[in-house]
Amino acid sequence: MKRLSAVFLAVLMLAAAMPSSFAAGENGDLSLSCASSILMEKETGTVLYEQDAHAKLEPASVTKVMTLLLVMEAVDSGRISLDDMVTVSTHAAGTGGSQVYLKEGEQLPVSEMIKCVTVVSGNDCAVALAEHLAGSETAFVTQMNQRAQELGMADTTFLNCTGLPAQGHMTSAYDIALMSRELILNHPDIRQYTTIWMDSIRDGAFGLTNTNRLVRFYQGTTGLKTGSTDGAGFCISATAERDGMELIAVVMKSPTSPERFEDAKALLDYGFANYALVNVYPEAPLAPVEVLLGSVSQVQPHLQRDCRLLVRRGEEGTVTTNLTIAEDVEAPVDQGQTLGQLEVYVDGELRDTVPIVSAQQVDRLTVPGIFGRMLRQLLMAD
Repeated sequence: MKRLSAVFLAVLMLAAAMPSSFAAGENGDLSLSCASSILMEKETGTVLYEQDAHAKLEPASVTKVMTLLLVMEAVDSGRISLDDMVTVSTHAAGTGGSQVYLKEGEQLPVSEMIKCVTVVSGNDCAVALAEHLAGSETAFVTQMNQRAQELGMADTTFLNCTGLPAQGHMTSAYDIALMSRELILNHPDIRQYTTIWMDSIRDGAFGLTNTNRLVRFYQGTTGLKTGSTDGAGFCISATAERDGMELIAVVMKSPTSPERFEDAKALLDYGFANYALVNVYPEAPLAPVEVLLGSVSQVQPHLQRDCRLLVRRGEEGTVTTNLTIAEDVEAPVDQGQTLGQLEVYVDGELRDTVPIVSAQQVDRLTVPGIFGRMLRQLLMAD
């Protein structure tokens, strides 16, 4: 059985190395005004459309996707709390561009700061959060660039946490999609802020209206971040979900704000019209596997992970599966040990391979245990 497991693992490694079935660069009939764009599916990370997606351009306030990612990572790991009070420094209060006019020494909770960054792109709040996490904006920017490297954002160099113009502060539509995916995939609570249309801070004294007009005017919008400067033009990382599938549309350097939103809607419409996520399961419940010389006689197999397959619209009915599973296994059996695999095909083409593993650990019988089992069997036979 150990040899069988090794064969399964080798097959799985080969399957993981297979390229995506959806080739990037299939631009369809879209006609966009922007200089660069990309459409990515959140769960699989599959690129559904791209247009000069690796062009290095100024991101403006879309930079704050990385700022928000680091903040949410700190919140979700327990390093900071949403209720922590952030004290505004002279540097934060003096930050230009979009702002909520923080005063030096003013205090707001982390949750309010996040709201201001996501809804109205508050530069002063972004800097205040950066200083709260890292001690200074400079130290925080170092963390931003480290995280960008970890995510494979090879086109990116951050020089500040706001996206205010700075020579050499550049990224690409592809890299923005990568960090946007990381944020919405692993920190879904960000939606509590990115889906706000109108709100306020300071006990209602200062009103907020979302810079992302899609929140109100596009069905299923979940976020994410707009940006604009003279050099960057009009940019957006727009996320939306329909029928259980969430898409990320990145638009960079649109000529006008309305065209930015129209480009984002065109990308999202294209994705929702042409692709779907399908849940795949074995055709029948997985039967227990016999365990030889084990402390228990059977072990229950299960899928190592859920299988959600991205397919083109119309291909849903062509999804088939092929199950391979061991008839028996010799103890000891480790929890998570490979017992088989589920191959998933779309129109006859292998698209995914899901390991089938043991749900529990089974120890090997000791010599006294073997005799005890034999004795019980004899007694039952009588």
